[in-house]
Amino acid sequence: MDVRSELHKSQLFQNLELLANQIVEGFISGIHKSPFHGFSAEFAEHKIYNPGESTKHIDWKLFAKTDRLYTKRYEDETNLRCHMILDNSTSMYYPKVENLGIDNLNKIGFGVLAIASLMQILKRQRDAVGLSIYSDMYDFHTSEKSSERHFQMLYSKLNEVSRVLSASQETKTYTFLHQIAEKIHRRSLIFLFSDMFQTETEEAQLFEALRHLKYNKHSVVLFHLLDYEHELEFNFENSPKRYLDVETGAHIDLYAENIREVYQEKVKQYQEGLKLKCAQYKIKYVDVDVRSNFSQVLNTFMIERQKFV
Repeated sequence: MDVRSELHKSQLFQNLELLANQIVEGFISGIHKSPFHGFSAEFAEHKIYNPGESTKHIDWKLFAKTDRLYTKRYEDETNLRCHMILDNSTSMYYPKVENLGIDNLNKIGFGVLAIASLMQILKRQRDAVGLSIYSDMYDFHTSEKSSERHFQMLYSKLNEVSRVLSASQETKTYTFLHQIAEKIHRRSLIFLFSDMFQTETEEAQLFEALRHLKYNKHSVVLFHLLDYEHELEFNFENSPKRYLDVETGAHIDLYAENIREVYQEKVKQYQEGLKLKCAQYKIKYVDVDVRSNFSQVLNTFMIERQKFV
């Protein structure tokens, strides 16, 4: 039986850890084509040597093969604290997907699998991971740890995320980002997965909450998740349709072609505003199409990790 084929056919959340491992293995096998040539098979057990560190643990055999200096890792070594934040609001369940799978994802499915894949890398590197999840309330928080038991608990929690979709609720992202920022005390690399759709117009409060995440010299990456075809391009059939706000329940009936150009301009303006504010606050902004693969997320992680450590 082709295990990979069966994984691709199965529902995502029945095999979350296995699928995450498959994604990471594919990423590592292709890493020689990326700026990180040299990690490959040694990726899990080594770290790049930083000038000024002791040369005692340099792996000279690996240096002979790669012409790069790496030091060996040890079981109790934790070099990074990473905190994942997942927006679990109603709008993240767009587009509607009956059976989530690796080739059939909505925004929440992409976010969950992206986090699980990053956790696989962090687990191999023996780094510490924490997780926060919010919707119309602060659903879940756990601080950064690196034990196997902790990782299994996080996978279990991620498995639960998309099983039950709560009733439509307005979400004040900025409220929960402030609360999360208050809970992360030690310097960490923070990843926020969100579509950044707000039911309110207080953009200044949202940007202030993003700035709060930078407190304590944290490094912050915003993965802005969107379904490009529909949410960015507004690519719908030009027939009369009802468009529903999944968080407020408000709706409007119209022809897509009549507002497509105006809609695209408004979304573009909002994205540009996010990018400018993120640049101002030294937050890494990455827009992600949930119909794409995970290489953009994993490559961003590799770059930001090297900067952070």
